Amino acid sequence: MKIVYGFLNILDNLKTETKPLWGKMSAQHMVEHLIFAVQMGNGKLFLECFNPPEKLPLLKRILMSNKPLPKLFVNPVIGPELMELKFSSLDEARSNLKKEVDDYYSYFEKNPEAKLVNVTFGELNFAEWEAFHKKHFTHHLSQFGLIGSDK
Repeated sequence: MKIVYGFLNILDNLKTETKPLWGKMSAQHMVEHLIFAVQMGNGKLFLECFNPPEKLPLLKRILMSNKPLPKLFVNPVIGPELMELKFSSLDEARSNLKKEVDDYYSYFEKNPEAKLVNVTFGELNFAEWEAFHKKHFTHHLSQFGLIGSDK
C-alpha cells in the first residue's frame, strides 16, 4: 500500500488561510516543507544526517514505534526561521508535492533495495521511509487541523 497518497487527498482540504494549531508555518510553508522531506526519500535531495551514528538505533526504534513526532521540533538542517517559499501559490506547491510523491514511489519501484539518508534518522529503506512519511504527514496534517490530534 502506498501510504502517502492517502495524505495527499487530505491535503486537498488545506486552504491558504488555514492557520496552524501550533508553530509558525503557513499552509504553503507546510506543503513546501513536506516536499523537502519527500525529496530526501526520492533520491533528489542528498543531505547528511545530523545525529551521530551511535544514536541511530534508538532513533530508528522510535521511528518504527507508534510514538508521534514532537511538536515544535526545530530541525537543525532548517533552523528556527521559516524557509523562503519556492512556489507562487499553495496550489502550485501542492501540485509539486504530488509529483514528488509519484517520483518517490517510482524511485523505490526501480530501486527496491535502496537506502536513502534522512537528516534525522539516517539511512532508511522503503519500509522505514513509509513509516517516516506516515509520522511526518500525520504530524503536519494534525498541525493544521486536517486530521485528529497528533498526541
